[in-house]
This record gives sequence, C-alpha cells and structure tokens, in this order.
Amino acid sequence: MKIGLFIPCYVDAVYPEVGVATYKLLTSLGLDVTYPLNQTCCGQPMGNAGFEKMSVPLAEKFEEKFKEFDYVVAPSVSCVAFVRINYPRLLKGKHECTTSEKIMDVVEFLHDVVKVKSLPGAFPHKVSLHNSCHGVRELGLSSPSEQNVQKFNKIRDLLELKEGITVVEPERPDECCGFGGMFSVEETAICKQMGHDKLERHIATGAEYVTGPDCSCLMHMAGIAKNEGKAIQFKHAVEILAAGI
Repeated sequence: MKIGLFIPCYVDAVYPEVGVATYKLLTSLGLDVTYPLNQTCCGQPMGNAGFEKMSVPLAEKFEEKFKEFDYVVAPSVSCVAFVRINYPRLLKGKHECTTSEKIMDVVEFLHDVVKVKSLPGAFPHKVSLHNSCHGVRELGLSSPSEQNVQKFNKIRDLLELKEGITVVEPERPDECCGFGGMFSVEETAICKQMGHDKLERHIATGAEYVTGPDCSCLMHMAGIAKNEGKAIQFKHAVEILAAGI
C-alpha cells in the first residue's frame, strides 16, 4: 500500500521533530511512505473561524496532492478530523472527494490498519496520557466518558508496547484542555483556566511527561507549564513510539 504523509502546517513550523518521528516510525515498519512536496494547510483554521469558502481551494489542492495514495497519514487528530468530516461537504459539487475516506491519524493507522504488536526501543518514564477532544469524539481513538461503552484507548495500547514505560491517565481523562484553536483567541481567560486545571490533573499523576496525539493541545499546556514554572515535560505520542528506532 502507498502512504502519503501529511504534515500539518503548525507541525512543520513549530514541531518538525514530530514529522520526522512519524516518517521514521512508518518507514521502520517497512511501509512505502512518500512525503509530497508543496503540500499546504488543510484549511482547518479558516473553517473553524467561520470562513469556510477560504478552505475550499486548500481542500481541492489537498485532494489533488494526495489522490494517488491508498492512505493519507498525519500526526494531528484535529487536521485529520477536519478532512474526514468536512471535506465531503466543502467539496460537494466542486471536486471529487476521496481523501476523507482514506486519511488517518498515525495512531489510528498503526493500531487499526498496520496492527502493530511490538515496537523496538525503550522509554523508561512515567507518562500521563492526554486524550485530545478530536481524537476521542471524532476519530474514536479512545472511549468517551460520557457514553456507556466499554473502555478502550488505542494510544495507550501502542505506548505500552515500549519497554519500561508506565502510562497513567489524569482525573477526568477526556476533558478538554481549553485550547480549541479559535476558542483560545476569542476566550483567552477561559482557555487559560481550563489549561491550568488540566495541567494540574496531569501533574497530580506523578508523571514525568504528558503525551498525546495532537501538538496543539500539548503546546497549549506546555506554554502554561512554562509560565507557571512547572517542570513536567511534553512529547507527542509518535515521538515516544519512535524512540530507539
């Protein structure tokens, strides 16, 4: 199968190491991975801000760029969710939409398609798992606490394949950290307080690291931790999965 690697704009600009780790991890599993050049934003910021028409040209370019691949894989649950859920509506009657059916978050892809059962390398640290909202409620990476369903967590399943790791979850494990993209701009005070509360719950676990599948949530909490002088560290889940490879 041919995999097109999509690296969202904020990962490329702020957390390039996450993109590198994603490519490194996928290729280490013997997968055929291509990073198409000149890829751009998926259009999520414009769509979330209420300017959906500005997202359409980007969606059309995304379709053209990734149409030849069997899967499109990205280390960002929010971008994956935007493509999967919104592209069919945004492109209806304008452009063929195929990527919405084949885009997957890297955790989802490794767990559900590749079905990874072992990973080399160790990560001998205690990590607190952050279940980002898009991952929980739009991609189904973990079970939502408001539903009476059997508990599961695909992120945890993969993390626990690393030797020496201890994975814990905070109180209210799938409560929002408060970032929410445009919400953080329009409701700064609420966003900051939610982030502080979430950070405190992660710290209460005694973990050395907070990890999760989306850089934006980790970035938000890391900024609050830095401003408040908290020593806990942050690392994207794919960086941990790729450790030692």
